[in-house]
Amino acid sequence: MEAVSGVVARLLRGLGLEDGLRGWRAVEEWAETVGPRLARHTRAVEFRDGTLRVEVEGSAWMHEVGFLKRELVRRINARLEADVVRDVRLTLPRGGVRR
Repeated sequence: MEAVSGVVARLLRGLGLEDGLRGWRAVEEWAETVGPRLARHTRAVEFRDGTLRVEVEGSAWMHEVGFLKRELVRRINARLEADVVRDVRLTLPRGGVRR
């Protein structure tokens, strides 16, 4: 008898949902992936079509995190053990700067 986890993994792969699920895991694990300094000023909010959308606290942080995008993509994919995230899109929070 096959374990439930194996059945679910096979089903997700068969439906083409496996990468999307991993991408949402990147959202969930953002703070652990980037560390406390960046996590205090950023928040991953969405994954869609290979792009992780990250809200950034103000334009200064957007500029700084922009320089780190390649490294962040590399770190995220290493953590996920798959090349799921192709880009990180930086945005200001909807409704203004979060505190």
